[in-house]
Order: sequence, then C-alpha cells, then structure tokens
Amino acid sequence: MEIKEIMNNVTDFFRENVAPPHKITSVEAAEEEGWRVTVEVIEEKEYMKKYAKDEMLGTYDVLLNKDKEVTSFKRQDIRFRSKIQG
Repeated sequence: MEIKEIMNNVTDFFRENVAPPHKITSVEAAEEEGWRVTVEVIEEKEYMKKYAKDEMLGTYDVLLNKDKEVTSFKRQDIRFRSKIQG
C-alpha cells in the first residue's frame, strides 16, 4: 500500500534526523507528482521533563518526491501538548 510506505519513510526520516513522530495527521498527493505529509513531533521531551513543563508539540510540513523520498520539511507550528486547538 502506497500510503503506508510513505508513512514509514517519513517516520524513518524523522527518527534519524529530527525526533520520533508522535502522529502523522495527513498524507495527500502534491501537485508536482509527489506527496505532502503533516507530522506531529514531541519537541525536546527530556528537557521539558527535567523542568516539569508540559511537552511541546511541533507540527511539520513534509514534502516527498514521486519516489517517496523526503525532499524537505519545515516546522509550521509549536504548541503545548495540553493546549486545545481552536
């Protein structure tokens, strides 16, 4: 299944280069024969635990080419995990 392969590739990339993904919230075909994925990542988990702070959740936009390889990523938002989105 194509979407499962895309999710696995993004998960592997983030584990190696950023942080383990908390949740992949969307996978959609991009206009230029590629894919756009939205990923949530718990930011600096150990630092936040050390200072008894709520965990921060980063939301990333990820682009993959038609071969399902990550070509770029950008953090779009960061918020406290407990904050209710409106």
